[in-house]
Amino acid sequence: MSDSRLHNLTPQQAWQMMQDDPRTVLVDIRSSMEFLFVGHPKGAVHVPWIDEPEWTVNPHFVTDIRKLLLGGSICTIDEGCAPVILICRSGKRSLEAGKVLLEGGFMRVFHIDEGFEGDLDDDHHRSTLGGWRYHDLPWEQC
Repeated sequence: MSDSRLHNLTPQQAWQMMQDDPRTVLVDIRSSMEFLFVGHPKGAVHVPWIDEPEWTVNPHFVTDIRKLLLGGSICTIDEGCAPVILICRSGKRSLEAGKVLLEGGFMRVFHIDEGFEGDLDDDHHRSTLGGWRYHDLPWEQC
């Protein structure tokens, strides 16, 4: 089921949105292991959608994102609430998590359709066809 209120962004569009609106919150929803060891966009906040050791959906995800937005206090009458951009490995989990945020009352939800690493290529490698890293956007790892 698609929701037209959830907007797809390319990694480059997401980066530009972050530059244009400093209120934008980029949330990396991958597991803790992915966030730490694979790397993550610079400036991203980590709130896992599914994480170890249970590998189940985070029951507090919507509340955790609401806390990032200070309970809605970074909303204005003229501009609305700060944009929330979600990123995962390839865009699938962020799409699912974005729909849940919309159901939870968030209005400005975006997801990066290529994710951080993009889809697998013919050799089963990531970061060769698309994704944040592929487009050489700022990232870091531990």
